[in-house]
Parts: sequence; C-alpha cells; structure tokens
Amino acid sequence: MNQAGVVHRALSPFVYAYDQETVHVRLMTAKDDIEKVELIYGDPYEWEAEKEEDRDWNFDPEKEKSWKVERTPMQHNGSDATYDYWFVAIRPERKRVRYGFEVHGDTTAVLTERGWYDEAPLDHPGYYFSVPYVHATDVFDTPEWVKDTVWYQIFPERFANGDPANDPAGTKEWGSEAPAFQNFFGGDFQGVIDHVDHLQRLGVTGVYFCPVFEAPSNHKYDTLDYLKLDPAFGDEKTFRKMIDVLHENGIRVLLDAVFNHISEEHPAFQDVLEKGKDSKYANWFTIGSFPVDPSIPNYEVFAFERNMPKLNTAHPDVKDYLLHVGRYWVEEFGIDGWRLDVASEVDHAFWREFRKEVRAANGTCYIVGECWTDSQPWLLGDQFDAVMNYGLTESFLTCFATGETRVRDFSHAVSRNLNWHSQNVNEVMFNLIDSHDTPRALTRAKGNIDRMKLLFTTLLTFPGSPVIYYGDEIGMKGGQDPANRACMEWDETKQNLELFDHVAQLIALRKQHPVLANAGTYHFQRIDDTRQTFIVERRQGEQVYLLVVNVSEEVQSLSLEGTYESLLDGTTLSGTIQVEAVSALLLRHV
Repeated sequence: MNQAGVVHRALSPFVYAYDQETVHVRLMTAKDDIEKVELIYGDPYEWEAEKEEDRDWNFDPEKEKSWKVERTPMQHNGSDATYDYWFVAIRPERKRVRYGFEVHGDTTAVLTERGWYDEAPLDHPGYYFSVPYVHATDVFDTPEWVKDTVWYQIFPERFANGDPANDPAGTKEWGSEAPAFQNFFGGDFQGVIDHVDHLQRLGVTGVYFCPVFEAPSNHKYDTLDYLKLDPAFGDEKTFRKMIDVLHENGIRVLLDAVFNHISEEHPAFQDVLEKGKDSKYANWFTIGSFPVDPSIPNYEVFAFERNMPKLNTAHPDVKDYLLHVGRYWVEEFGIDGWRLDVASEVDHAFWREFRKEVRAANGTCYIVGECWTDSQPWLLGDQFDAVMNYGLTESFLTCFATGETRVRDFSHAVSRNLNWHSQNVNEVMFNLIDSHDTPRALTRAKGNIDRMKLLFTTLLTFPGSPVIYYGDEIGMKGGQDPANRACMEWDETKQNLELFDHVAQLIALRKQHPVLANAGTYHFQRIDDTRQTFIVERRQGEQVYLLVVNVSEEVQSLSLEGTYESLLDGTTLSGTIQVEAVSALLLRHV
C-alpha cells in the first residue's frame, strides 16, 4: 500500500456539513492502489460498556471497555490520472463525530489524525479526525433556487437595440461592422424586454448581465458610477420594467460588478490626479509616489491597464461605498445575485463583509466570483456560493469541440473538479463553455454544429448551474474579444434553428428530469479511450439515466444492460445499440 498516496485533512472539501444533519467525508488514494475503504466513526463521548447498566457518558476505565464506533463502506467516487476519490455521507446522531479510515490494499491499515496503525485504536477517540459540532450557522447555505437555474449571459450593448433614442453618439447600424473595443451598436434594456419571448422559448430561468453601470467603454468594466445606470442602456424606469418582465416570466437577474478597479475617469481618481496626496481619495488607491503619473503608472492597476486603477478595498471608505452598492441594487431593484469580476484579486475580508451585506438584503442572493484557478479559499461558505468554472470549461472544449484530448482525460478532469469542491458548491457551480472573455465555442469547434450539440448535451446534463452565452444557441461564431461580442443575430434566416431547438429540448428535459441536474449522482460507468466513447450514469434511488457519448468520427456500437427510453426521440433501446459519430444519447431506464 502506498500510504504516502492517501490524502485527507479535516477541512472542506475533505469533510464538511452538507446540511444540519449530514456530514460528507472524502478521501484521496493513489490511483489503482486501494481496493476498498471503510469509514470508522462514532460520537467522541460514547463508549462500549462491559455491562449496559454500567454505561456512563463520562469515561471510567474501570467500567468502560472501548470507544463505540460504527463502520461503513466508502464509495469509489471517480478517478483522475493520479488519484482515486472516495466518498461517504453520514448522519451523526448528536451532530458531532470522530472518524478515521480503514484502507484495504495489498495490506490493511487504519489512518487517523495521528497517523497510521495496523488496527483501529479504540482505547480513546483522541486519535481520530474530528467534526466537533455541526452548527446550523456553519452550514454552507447556497441558494436552493440556483440548483434549478439555467443561465443566459447577455452582453447588454450587443443583445438588441430597443430604443434608438438612447443611442450614444456615433452608434453604428446593428451588425453593420465587426465588433471592436471602441464601437457601439445601441444594445439596451428595452431590447431585452422586446426579446423576452426568445428567452422564454429557449427555456432559460436566469439572465446574467455584463455590467450595466455608467462607464465610457462598450463593455462597462471601467465603472464611472456604481449607483447610476449607463444612459445608453436606459433609465431606472426601463431597468425596473425589464427586471419585472423577466421575473414575471420566471427568469432571475444576476448583475455584474467589478470592485477590483474603476475607470481612470471616475471622480475619485480624477480628484487624486488633481490634488495628489491632499485628495481625500488618495488612500482609495495604492499609489507608489506623488504626483500620480498615468503615462507610466506609479499606482496599482488591473493587469497593465493604466486606465483601470485598482481600488484599495481594505480602506474603510472604499469598503463602505462598495458594500452600499452591493446592497443597493438588491434592495431597490430586486436583483437576485451578483457576478463579481476579477474577484480573486480582491481581499477575502472584503468578500466576507460583502456576503453579509447582500444576504442581509436578500437571504437567497446568489454570489458567483470570476476566479480562473483553484478557488477553494473563496468557497468555504463565507464568501462566494460558486465561481465561473473555467477550469472545467477547457476540458469540455478540448474533448468535444477540438478533439485535442481523449474521453479519459475528460473523465479525469470531471472527477477532480467534482471532488475538489463540496457538493453544496457543485450544485450551484457556474458552468460554461464560453463567455465574453473567451472565443466562442463554435469557433473553437471550427464551425462543426455536431460538436456544438455535443457540448450542449454534456453541459446541460452536468451538475451545477449551466450558462449559455448569448447567440451560442443559434450558432454565432467569434474569436477572442472583441470578436466574441458581435451583435445578436435576429434574422431567423441566419440563425441555426436546429441548434436552437436542440438546446431548448435539453433545457426542458433538465427541468422535467431533476436527476439530470442536481438530484442525482454523476458516475462514469464506462470509458473506452480507443473508440472515444463513454457512458455516464445519473442515479437517484431507483431512477437511472444514462448519457451515452461518442466523440469519434465513426458510428460506434455499445451494449446496454436493461431497457431504456431515449429522451431525445422517444425510441426504446436495449442490447447492442448504434451511436452516431460525434453525438450523444440521453436514456432513461424503464
């Protein structure tokens, strides 16, 4: 047994309270080294007595024999190239538990917090890992409604121009030229209202808006005023109407804000430029020396963008200002959540206060951060509910869009991603295949609609809260920004309606069969790297669904155990089946 390959700490995501009654425990072991794992666990104050009448909650060595424990097998919960993952859910009777692991390989040994033993030491629970007590206030309370939400991301300036009267000077005719960092096409709130029927037909239940606050650019990530809507998008009356229309149609609203930096034209920074160290805003920023020199920035900025000075979110005035912003739009306009730009570059203390503020305004407000790397420090229940799951995005794209990686690589990435986050997070994770910051998925797929369908099929049957970037559902293309920010194509003769219908059907099936969303487990039942096929089993109790995927360019034969209904076309399948090239079947056991 490779004991060095066995990994656990009494911290999330290895152990955590899933709810007030349930504790989840995970273990990592070296790939293909361990046959089975049993969890040894018990109440730290409960002992086995020589005689039942001698039982006492206080340990008395003359009466008690050993610590009382239970054993339960852990489930193999997936693998990557390095580790096998193991999982079990337990329900401690008194909300406290000590636990260890009996690990079976070519030898058997017991892992405790104090190290390895040949047999489980039961003379005292102090050897073992500990969950001291499950407090209700410590349970990660992700919003329940997000588990059933399919998001649609809108870049406001490019979705639809519903009111030409608010177009900024120099606005171009809709779609008349390629998108650029400087051009404007007049997208606005009224345009969203006018096309809410498109969102209804697609079946999405949430809209994520890129920033809508006053800013000089078309992308609005260089904020001038967080408390003022950009006039090019419309006024507060229209904004409120848009939110009302979306809510009336069962669609939640997620706003985007960047609290890491502001526009150099923001009044606070302009005051610093004018007054230097005497400005009351001087400490709103991190400035190396005075006078401030924007030509070669002597102040901290986002990336190397001198026009985006970085805010000092530890400063009390900055903190109060931004916390007010976070609460204001929730209280005054009823938005349902925040997507937070460049979130990983803002201090954790600020985000902890931000969560408290917006949750005080709305107890089910959803908070998702833009973090592109391992994000566990932000996902402990005191900051974000989820992050944009870019780590997994690339695995979807390289397997299904570009064919650069094999199906086993995809299974490894999925297993690692799901096991590196608590289930609370997995159920509301912001899962996407592209965005305003990446090339469009269809461009990555070189225009191959079959590969695009496969991307949507695998995304919309995956745990979490999936996100569709505007226009992807009708086959829009675009490279790296700004090419990925083209005007929405509203001419149906130029839309791929077959792709739209496919996506709409998948969203409807996700709603009709919750096991395909977050109600069921996600398990790779079969992986064939040679033929580039795999089967994922989604299960809840007796309900069993299969996602059968063929990434290869050839028809493949696979065998089924049992009889299944195809949810995509209603046919009945059993025995040996044919799976078309670059396609997927979605099956329900009957």
